Amino acid sequence: MSELNNIAIRILENGKGILAADESTGTMTKRLDAVKVPSTPENRLLFRETLFSASGMTECIGGVILYDETIKQVSSKKNTIPELITKMGSAPGIKVDTGAKTLAGSADEKITEGLDGLRERLKEYYKLGAKFTKWRGVYSISKNYPSRLSIHANAHALARYSALVQECKMVPIVEPEVLMDGEHSAKECYEKTSEVIKKCFEELIIHKVDLKGIILKPNMILAGNKSKEQISNDEVAKLTLKCLKNSVPSEVPGVAFLSGGQSEIEATENLDLINKYNDTNFIMSFSYGRALQQSALKFWSQNIQNIEGTQKIFNHRAKMNTLAAQGKWSKDLEI
Repeated sequence: MSELNNIAIRILENGKGILAADESTGTMTKRLDAVKVPSTPENRLLFRETLFSASGMTECIGGVILYDETIKQVSSKKNTIPELITKMGSAPGIKVDTGAKTLAGSADEKITEGLDGLRERLKEYYKLGAKFTKWRGVYSISKNYPSRLSIHANAHALARYSALVQECKMVPIVEPEVLMDGEHSAKECYEKTSEVIKKCFEELIIHKVDLKGIILKPNMILAGNKSKEQISNDEVAKLTLKCLKNSVPSEVPGVAFLSGGQSEIEATENLDLINKYNDTNFIMSFSYGRALQQSALKFWSQNIQNIEGTQKIFNHRAKMNTLAAQGKWSKDLEI
């Protein structure tokens, strides 16, 4: 078993998942503005450190994706953030793309940038303690999209990124996100997501990426948020499993789903059903941002010094998702 495969499995084994705390300063500012907390470096650090030092980290969180600002910050106990995360039994990770920009040749679509200078940045992040990285490609569904151009360009970028990350002894999270925004049906989501994932693996193989040393972070198969058709959680789970079985090579050790705009309970319930039906060898876990943090953030905003109360809410959500990652969750366990 390679060291990269070891890291990937350690992050996701025994129901553990990934806390996506890699919001850029702009996104974090929007989140804090929404709950009326000033977005200062100190407040951003305080909220994140509150989560990173919660007891639920040790039991439920195998990896934390950080943002460039956060990986360089020092906690109130004077250890670096990667040291704090490691002490809690979790692996520090880092978002390395520089964001989705307009795709030349298709103005309504996006291409993720950040390959220039990436090799040097990866070396720096590795020295800071990062064990894994994240890069997100985004695709929208409509009558004409995602276009062939968008599918090919983003797959190529994800593959080049992954090859560089493995060269630097870290595990790449490959995140091709087909957005749930729109009027599309679940069937269209299934077809487009399958096409996107297959193309990503085609490129990963061309770029000689070791598939045993990656984590796939896909969307679940959902009808668009403006669609007249909404499918049951049961159908979400079955379609998502079918898509992955037909699109993902068996060497990949694990899948960590993004929540992609689902509510906290919805993201947990869908993950639980996927695991109840899971007849593959893939570990099926979570890599949630809002679906792990939203309730904790709302509570914390009322009194940012109430660390214990905020951690209690975060611990509950983390525990619910760990149970879901083992197919052991039920609605009765929610408070």
